[in-house]
Amino acid sequence: FPYPWLFACGLMLSTVGFILLGALGQRYATIAFGALLIAIYTMLGTSMYHFWYQQPLLLLLGAVWYNLLTLIAHLLFPIRPVQEGIARSYNQLAAYLDAKSNLFDPDQEQMDQPLIDVAMANSALVSTLNQTKLTLLTRLRGDRGQRSTRRMMHYYFVAQDIHERASSSHFQYQQLCEMFRYSDVLFRFQRLLMLQARACTQLAQSIILVQHYQHDARFERAFCHLESTLERLAAQHGRQHVLVKSLFNLLINLRAIDAQLANIESEQTLAETQAEESTLAEDRITGWHDMVLRIRRHLTPQSPLFRHAVRMAAVLVAGYAFIQLSGMRHGYWIMLTSLFVCQPNYHATKRRLWLRIVGTLAGILLGLPVLYLVPSLEGQLLLIVISGVLFFAFRNVQYAHATMFITLLVLLCFNLLGEGFEVAWPRVFDTLLGCAIAWAAVTFIWPDWHFRQLPAVIARTLNADCRYLDAILVQYHQGKSNALEYRIARRDAHNCDAELAAVVSNMSLEPRHASPSQEAAFRLLGINHTLLSYISALGAHRQRLDDPVILALLDDAVCYIDDTLNYQDEALAARVRQALDHLHQRLQDADRSGDSTGQLVRQQISLMLALLPELTRLKKSLA
Repeated sequence: FPYPWLFACGLMLSTVGFILLGALGQRYATIAFGALLIAIYTMLGTSMYHFWYQQPLLLLLGAVWYNLLTLIAHLLFPIRPVQEGIARSYNQLAAYLDAKSNLFDPDQEQMDQPLIDVAMANSALVSTLNQTKLTLLTRLRGDRGQRSTRRMMHYYFVAQDIHERASSSHFQYQQLCEMFRYSDVLFRFQRLLMLQARACTQLAQSIILVQHYQHDARFERAFCHLESTLERLAAQHGRQHVLVKSLFNLLINLRAIDAQLANIESEQTLAETQAEESTLAEDRITGWHDMVLRIRRHLTPQSPLFRHAVRMAAVLVAGYAFIQLSGMRHGYWIMLTSLFVCQPNYHATKRRLWLRIVGTLAGILLGLPVLYLVPSLEGQLLLIVISGVLFFAFRNVQYAHATMFITLLVLLCFNLLGEGFEVAWPRVFDTLLGCAIAWAAVTFIWPDWHFRQLPAVIARTLNADCRYLDAILVQYHQGKSNALEYRIARRDAHNCDAELAAVVSNMSLEPRHASPSQEAAFRLLGINHTLLSYISALGAHRQRLDDPVILALLDDAVCYIDDTLNYQDEALAARVRQALDHLHQRLQDADRSGDSTGQLVRQQISLMLALLPELTRLKKSLA
């Protein structure tokens, strides 16, 4: 590089520009990362060629060859990426159901930690469902009519419906455990949830292996015995007991999940899916003006993407400056390591850093004996192929293993040039230095704990909960529908809950966090997920109501909950508190002999109202 400092300026500006392309969507973020990766690989090998254009041409040919193979694979297995995404969704749904089953452990003394575990599992599930949706949208462009694609969409919508039902709650778990601690009913519900989690895992495996899913015959026996247990409890405590009614509602919910799983392969169910209920919302870019607006919104330190762009630019320029000052031959591995390790937040970077170091050391320790034991060209070429395959196999599931195999591949490739032993320990040094630079960047350049914006995240989350509640209210007036507007409101509520879980989780792993605020944040996370579960129960049982008294109660409750959670004006808060007291009295005076849906609505309103005082107090303390 004849003008290194001019190159450094270009590197800085181009890095910021490439990273900001992520504002346009995940596809552009992937392209941007790939561009930076290829740029560093070009810098790494520029001294190996006599003419400047030779290496770029070879890299381009390699990319074309890879894309040709990928195209052939997609032609042979066009639905495979969608199948893998759907299978991941059902595996994550199984993990969520498993976490939910722990809430029915009668020996639990405190419910805070199990509720937090459920919220974290929900966050992972929502993230997986969102990734699967992007894969489906890519597949749907020009391909809506294909039978296999419609089946995958059916699987996706069933997963969403099961998620809503699984995330719903009809009672306070602490009260349930205290009342039925010495009964087997909790164990039966726990076992049923675990069986449904296992069924989701088996369904995921069937999708991957392209096999017909067979629903377990044990479910019917488990449901029959559970119904018998509930009938005995009803005879003992009375069918109108609040918790007994709640358990019957939970049974209805689990029956509905079982019906979804049992009939998921049914051709009739697939044919009955309406077009309105099989549409996915798509956040498309509408033109250059839209692109500019999206990028402009991120041109502030308040944006995590902008902070990441500036950090990445600083990291790569620091690595490049060290190479220029030290004259290291293979120093560009420092930049390569920093690119892979530096993530948008502190926790992700720290985790990736340790995995990268462990993987590199393991790869070196494994690779050096291999170079001695396999001196032949044929053997090393075979190991290069095996290492490459294993790298791609572990890349998204076990980063340390993937790093180990790519390190082994690099050693073998350099050994073909006669430099295998020479580059081994310099690679360790470059890895350690690259990791140190990445760690310094996320720790000292606009650290996340200075821009956490927890109050804004809480406000968005509570507002999304209220919009979801509004969408459910409409359906109690007009009748059940899985229309796009309803699914968007439901998805936004779960997305915001997942965002809150991620922020609180990262906050607990950052340095210099305040313990009282951390405890309050985790408590608020658990209560918000409980509120969302109560709302989800209303959504799971939604149907047209004709009782004007219950509808009036629901209308007023939704309005008061919205005002309480979203407005901080003291005068308004006082009026809302007075209105809530009046609503409590109306709930007490309401006729309790109505139909089961009306009873469920009253019960869920009472549960939601009971959360409001602590939820508003925690929101205020974290503001």
